[in-house]
Amino acid sequence: MAYSFDFSSLLDYTPVLVDGVVTTVALTAVSTVLGVALGVGGAAARTSTVKPLALVVGAYVELIRNTPFLVQLFFIFFGLPSLGIRLAEWQAAVLAMVINLGAYSTEIIRAGIEATPKGQIEAGASLGMTGPQIFRYVVLGPAMAKIWPALTSQIVIVMLGSSVCSQIAAEELSFAANFIQSRNFRPFEVYFLATALYLALAVGLRWVFSLMGQRMFAKGVSRA
Repeated sequence: MAYSFDFSSLLDYTPVLVDGVVTTVALTAVSTVLGVALGVGGAAARTSTVKPLALVVGAYVELIRNTPFLVQLFFIFFGLPSLGIRLAEWQAAVLAMVINLGAYSTEIIRAGIEATPKGQIEAGASLGMTGPQIFRYVVLGPAMAKIWPALTSQIVIVMLGSSVCSQIAAEELSFAANFIQSRNFRPFEVYFLATALYLALAVGLRWVFSLMGQRMFAKGVSRA
């Protein structure tokens, strides 16, 4: 039986799709800021001389990197209420994405930190800089320049992974696509458009971070 394509049937649901895209972008923006900040702190802890702290952060990284994001999301949204911690769908989605990105960015940033020549650190110490000052001005900047493309790719992966947040009724792009398909029964058209929108978001995100990298690190960052 021939299938008759009808993309015009999606026009009535344009506001739903727009809301889904906006929510996906918002989830990504918030989780990126908080997740990268968590990654910087985690990387600092992983490379510190305080062994108990490094072990705790290392356990967190291994736990998150070796369990599915969907399970983490379900634990936060369905499991935490058993302990009296109830989060709205949007809050649970953000928390899950932050925790996930934080673990991966910890290892990415740690790799950049460990690639910093010891001579630079010794030079900072010889100038009388404190440990935090050396980390901020001598270590972190060059480290971020080295790992910027890899960090960008991880952020894109987390953005694409936000699609599973529809499983807890977070109204992002996948939720919008599922809602529309359940109303107009045009799965090919709906998911084709959703795929195109995710592709556009991924390409756009890489472009934005490439520009950011060029501004922040000048010649130290190649296009992601």
